[in-house]
Amino acid sequence: MLIPYQFGRISAGDGMNNKIYLDNSATTPLASEVLEAMTPFFQSSYGNASSLHSTGRDAHKAMEQSRSLIAEHLGVTPHEIVFTSGATEADNLALLGTALRTNGGGHMITSRIEHDAVRHTARWLATRGFDVTLLDVDEAGRVSAQDVRKALRPDTLLVSVMAGNNEIGTLQPIQEIGEICRERDVLFHTDAVQAYGKVGLPMDVIDMLAVSAHKLHGPKGVGFLYVRKGVKLAPLLHGGGHEGGRRSGTENIPGIVGLGEATRLAFAEKEQVSARMRQFRDQLITGVLKLPGTRLNGHPTDSLPHIANFSFEAIEGESLIMKLDEHDIAASTGSACSSPNLEPSHVLVALGVPLSMAHGSLRISTGRQTTSHEIEKLLQVLPVVVQELRDISPFKVGG
Repeated sequence: MLIPYQFGRISAGDGMNNKIYLDNSATTPLASEVLEAMTPFFQSSYGNASSLHSTGRDAHKAMEQSRSLIAEHLGVTPHEIVFTSGATEADNLALLGTALRTNGGGHMITSRIEHDAVRHTARWLATRGFDVTLLDVDEAGRVSAQDVRKALRPDTLLVSVMAGNNEIGTLQPIQEIGEICRERDVLFHTDAVQAYGKVGLPMDVIDMLAVSAHKLHGPKGVGFLYVRKGVKLAPLLHGGGHEGGRRSGTENIPGIVGLGEATRLAFAEKEQVSARMRQFRDQLITGVLKLPGTRLNGHPTDSLPHIANFSFEAIEGESLIMKLDEHDIAASTGSACSSPNLEPSHVLVALGVPLSMAHGSLRISTGRQTTSHEIEKLLQVLPVVVQELRDISPFKVGG
């Protein structure tokens, strides 16, 4: 018998007061400022932005204010911002929208460690007659700009390399890659979900850039694709011709307002928050690597400030996550988008991490709300949990 959900039965804070949340790369808690900015557009200013009456005009004005704010922080024009349901749709629009403008066929370049929103889209295009080159990465997870140059062909339509990896945090040389693409008149797209609002982005060499609000303390279900003026994309959604004909569908005004406020907060706090998260990352690396049979995955310094990824010998990552959860610490083994998959991370495999250790990975990702006490608590609990799991493991460290 199904029991209907009772609205108001569970509050957002129930059971969360003592929890330590270190899975901010999966999603972030909604900032109170963002919720406050969004609330009127659920209740009083609820109009359809396409309506001509004053309620609709109010909604349209709020949407355009968010668009202008985002554009200002990126140093681009408002018309170049296309609102979407999130970065997955934005990545799909970039790749598929480019492909669908051709008469069939063509060449695309991406890396082996992209987010699944890019990786699986490229794989699907390969089944539809497009050639896809997957670039290798070095042991720190970096793409070589010169490998991009060598892979370019006369029929190359697009290069897609993420700004910073969502599992290991390694930053990519997107300035160099973008310059090479610009020289050859090839479109360059980057998934900037984890980098936006945390590190600088060279917009002068980027043609398309994908962002999701819920990675920067904004709401889920909204994001945008920056599309440089002059870049033509075939729309994936057909209907009322919203977003300049590039993305049909009634706009998510509360979400767009939340995205705008989350952007304002992220850029206003960028230097302070990024420096604090960088300090936490350094503290984690020093502390975790004291444990025997442990390795850091990704570049030790050329990385996003909020992500640290480790592998542990003789334990399984899923068991480690569950054990930490028993201590009210939330972390992950890697990308939340593929966490139900028990296969080893494609990112760690591409780095050359031994399969035994790839299965024993831990991603720790901090946010603006993370405190030094929480990092210290993790570093106290983690050695105990790791030893408990090794004590019952059929494998031995170094064995």
